[in-house]
Amino acid sequence: MGLPAGIVDDMALNAHIPSGPLESKWEKHQFELKLVNPANKRRHTVIVVGTGLAGASAAATLGELGYNVLSFCLQDSPRRAHSIAAQGGINAAKNYQNDGDSVFRLFYDTIKGGDYRAREANVYRLAQISTNIIDQCVAQGVPFAREYGGMLANRSFGGAQVSRTFYARGQTGQQLLLGAYSSLMRQVEAGKVTLYPRREMLELVLVDGHASGIVARNLVTGQLESYAADAVLLATGGYGNAFYLSTNAKACNVTATWRAHRKGALFANPCFTQIHPTCIPVSGSYQAKLTLMSESLRNDGRVWVPQEGGDQRLPAQIPEEERDYYLERRYPSFGNLVPRDVASRAAKAVCDEGRGVGTTGRAVYLDFADALKRDGEPVVRQKYGNLFQMYEEITNEDPYRVPMQIYPAVHYTMGGLWVDYDLMSNVPGLFVLGEANFSDHGANRLGASALMQGLADGYFVIPYTIGGYLAGRTHSTQDTAHKAFAEMEQAATNRIDKLLAIEGNRTVDEFHRELGLMLWDDCGMSRTAGGLEAAKGKIAALRDEFWQNVTVTGTPGELNQTLERAGRVADFLEFGELMVHDALTRNESCGGHFREEYQSDEGEALRDDDRFSHVAAWEFNGVGETPIFHKEPLVFENVALTQRSYK
Repeated sequence: MGLPAGIVDDMALNAHIPSGPLESKWEKHQFELKLVNPANKRRHTVIVVGTGLAGASAAATLGELGYNVLSFCLQDSPRRAHSIAAQGGINAAKNYQNDGDSVFRLFYDTIKGGDYRAREANVYRLAQISTNIIDQCVAQGVPFAREYGGMLANRSFGGAQVSRTFYARGQTGQQLLLGAYSSLMRQVEAGKVTLYPRREMLELVLVDGHASGIVARNLVTGQLESYAADAVLLATGGYGNAFYLSTNAKACNVTATWRAHRKGALFANPCFTQIHPTCIPVSGSYQAKLTLMSESLRNDGRVWVPQEGGDQRLPAQIPEEERDYYLERRYPSFGNLVPRDVASRAAKAVCDEGRGVGTTGRAVYLDFADALKRDGEPVVRQKYGNLFQMYEEITNEDPYRVPMQIYPAVHYTMGGLWVDYDLMSNVPGLFVLGEANFSDHGANRLGASALMQGLADGYFVIPYTIGGYLAGRTHSTQDTAHKAFAEMEQAATNRIDKLLAIEGNRTVDEFHRELGLMLWDDCGMSRTAGGLEAAKGKIAALRDEFWQNVTVTGTPGELNQTLERAGRVADFLEFGELMVHDALTRNESCGGHFREEYQSDEGEALRDDDRFSHVAAWEFNGVGETPIFHKEPLVFENVALTQRSYK
């Protein structure tokens, strides 16, 4: 079967993957990349948008190399980037536990976990670099957990049968970000990095087809500011907040990547969104966000529901023989540590059967009774103390005494701007790092791999590959006096003025909440062709209403958070249409993309490798218009394409 009418499959994308054996591609490529000598690095300016793990590590490393770096973030401090919220850990193929881990096993687990929808070369490079990341972070003083004898400790995460996850209790992201932040601030003090906090990128500036700067809004004064550079790096995270309710910080948004998309950057696999199985359930219709409970809890917590639907007894009153430990039953080899997409769909299935728990029936138990009995409360508290405390503060229930209640929620996005092996988009000079790109996780990310990718991209990949681009460019940074900057400032001004002039009757959050519910219902954990078709029409109608009936108070030249949110929701509405379109055209199930029409007899995702073993990269073709399709075929030379099994 072909693609839907109106989509143009005009060319296969070239990812510029190096030739040669998988194990030597990256080393060979590093040697073949052109270099920029130290004197010339001082003549180049690089913009880095975002100060999470990918952005902070990239800015710090490029500053250390001698480049002039301009670093931008929404927050008042780089330390407030959402990477700080990551809890469970970071993967690395160190094999400290001597349990059979290796670079190839981490590569294989990541490819398989992503349901064979990721590039082999990028994933193998990530596995290779993983070991260097731990050394880098230990040298920075990141306080990883250690064994009694002083060796770094490991624990297990979903989708793996080895212990390769390094962690700092339940606050690994915070500690890693503080390490990157310390390196970043060292370069700020040295004068190589200039920080621009409380700025939001609104436009990408192209000069002669190359990324040459950005237009940003000063969120304190409301003024538009232009900045020029020889290259632009986007490390702005994912788009999970399109769903309104997610585990992301409320400020997380799609605007930077969407603005780049509208300027020609291809958006790859936008329907690949990750639903995390262990989150605190929704408690009310006006809830603003959701809270993650780390996947690490599934090391010791057992997931179960009552065997019979409608059982209203307290968990302690339900005897063992009347409980269904459904993950252990369905997946005996991996048990509670199956990948996130598998665990999430299983939780939804038992709740759909009427066996969910809690006041809403949309929750399952995560029970630590066996671990507490086996290891004792002090050991469990040492591992998970801050997570248990956070759960109790939110729910007013003590997980040392009663099981946690959890349910899946939007957490991460595997889709993002398309990039080649060098992490450069199809727009020359525009590089995309971390969750903002699509490159490493396929259709489902394994737990503890987001931090790994962000730091790999920032510390170890971009310092090499950006040199290969800049070495072929002139040394004169484009000046903001160029007419392209004035044009983009005017475009941003016009959009702001249009939002403020509407004077409608519905708030920004009302539109966002309605969009999120549409996406969750029709493009969430499970999808159907009929639901997706209906969602396309509903989102288009909601977008039209937004531009006629939203109310945005205040003025542009001041601190105006309503205006900030309005711009982001306007982009989410456009992006939501693309996400649904991508899901509708991918007629298979893989990873987090579960089309109910394509499943096995046992309810597992059923891929169609003959037709969909590719990256779907979409080109912007106008608001409300059918996007233009580009395809990057995925070639598997080192792993066999098989149906995933965690049984």
